[in-house]
Amino acid sequence: MSYISEERKEALLRRYGSKGMKQADSAGRRPRGFGGPGGPRGSIDGGKPKNVYGTINRLLAYIGRDKVKIPFVFLCVFGSTLASLGGSYILRPIINNLVLADRTAEEKINNLIMGILIMASIYFVGVICSYLQQKIMIGVSQNALVRIREELFSKIQKLPLRYHDTHAHGDIMSRFTNDLDSVGEMLNNTLSQIFSSVLTLIGTVTLMFITNWILAIVTIVTVPFLAYVGSMIGKQSRKYFMAQQQALGAVNGYIEETVTGQKIIKVFCHEKTTMEEFDFLSDDLRKKQMKAQFFGSIMGPVMGNLSQISYALSASIGGMLCLTSNFDIGGLTIFTNYSRHFSRPVNELSHQMNTIFAALAGAERVFEVMDERSEMVDSSDAIEICSEANRVEGARIIKGEVTLKNVTFGYTPDKVVLKNINLKAKPGQKIAFVGSTGAGKTTVTNLINRFYDIEEGQILIDGIDIKNIKKDSLRANIAMVLQDTHLFSGTVRENIRYGRLDATDEEVITAAKIVSAHSFIERLPDGYDTALEGDGSNLSQGERQLLNIARAAISKAPILILDEATSSIDTRTENTSNGAWTN
Repeated sequence: MSYISEERKEALLRRYGSKGMKQADSAGRRPRGFGGPGGPRGSIDGGKPKNVYGTINRLLAYIGRDKVKIPFVFLCVFGSTLASLGGSYILRPIINNLVLADRTAEEKINNLIMGILIMASIYFVGVICSYLQQKIMIGVSQNALVRIREELFSKIQKLPLRYHDTHAHGDIMSRFTNDLDSVGEMLNNTLSQIFSSVLTLIGTVTLMFITNWILAIVTIVTVPFLAYVGSMIGKQSRKYFMAQQQALGAVNGYIEETVTGQKIIKVFCHEKTTMEEFDFLSDDLRKKQMKAQFFGSIMGPVMGNLSQISYALSASIGGMLCLTSNFDIGGLTIFTNYSRHFSRPVNELSHQMNTIFAALAGAERVFEVMDERSEMVDSSDAIEICSEANRVEGARIIKGEVTLKNVTFGYTPDKVVLKNINLKAKPGQKIAFVGSTGAGKTTVTNLINRFYDIEEGQILIDGIDIKNIKKDSLRANIAMVLQDTHLFSGTVRENIRYGRLDATDEEVITAAKIVSAHSFIERLPDGYDTALEGDGSNLSQGERQLLNIARAAISKAPILILDEATSSIDTRTENTSNGAWTN
């Protein structure tokens, strides 16, 4: 029995697509699960990377920052390639000396030993160059990967809250892990491999013409055909590798949301439905991976078999030249070897195609995040504010008066949520918002923090328009506690201190006492040093809310916003906390 319909399957693909959720739903409401992964996602559009050359140039720019090391890599690649080609050429005099009839057996053995020693020396130099090339290139690629990861994480911190509201967390995590791993694998090996292959091709063609121009032409004639077949397979491979990365992001997004909502799934007995939905997304990933891996894997065998045709033609025609002209056997031997050298770079690149296309698809997804618009930059004349308790030199001291004047706002331009809202909260005054679900209560609190900017009207703090206040300074002076609690990995003490990192242990305890959390913390196994597990799963929901309120209390911010932050706290504790806070 199937628990999901075809319409549901289409909805899953739309919801967990790699492009994330739409900015808001058609009704213009705030995205479901403020700060969470909920809400409608965009669709998976598949297809090849939109800008292959642009993506490659951006990757090369990260590598180019190690400009001093790059020449050494190229020098080592050049030495390794030259040793490989030169070592093969030594076979010609060795074989010719062995087949000469006017040489004694002792002379042939001496020449053979000398030739082997020379070959061994050349190949030894090649091994050293290959070792140094790989060692330096791995360092360069890992440095580039660190820069990309740091810039991506930095960009995530600068993106507006709207982006996090409208994109699946699992898909964002997939860009940090799977996509960047693909990029790292390519940078470690592929770039130096491309340069080595180009040098090998140039050197091989040159030596082939030097050895025998007729056989060289025969070999080169097959190149356009090999290139055409390779490009045809490559186009399909690019398309399916992009679809694979997007499907992988969709699976990660679903897993993240399912693990987070595991309790709700069990409450409503949707385990079988969830399993079937995951099976569908996983099967979609399997199909796309099969196509991507198939086209990526057949490149090598197809190109290898086609290159055998060139090899057979060279050997056959070369044999006839040895019989009909003065072409030497040693020359034929090294030419057939060079014929393999000629096809080897193509085969090596073909084996790297799945790595290259997966990396390009992953890099494009990473750069999509980097290209997102960051939060609005503070104006040049923006000021800093501070409270009496947290004085900052040069900052304007505020008391915490909040005024909304004719505020109009909508998550989408065509659907206004708030219309001409006016209110005033005086310092020390408590104001409660009461209204129906979806009326805009949480929206007002988000606007005060400038998580979103209003279209019309003004929001003032002590008479200052919040658009003229630096965002960091504004948010540092507003303590906000959400209904959905979040605790970081670490101890109870560290989680409370997150509200103000320079707070002392005594201040941590004082903040806990203010919100009536001290007593239950003391009963924990290690008190304030108790380690929290999985977002505080070893605490009750009410205890988690108290720690979040303590975190706000220790900040000493002049403005406190509670968004249903005491919904899981008993009435007596709530009243005690409120009374202590007022005092």
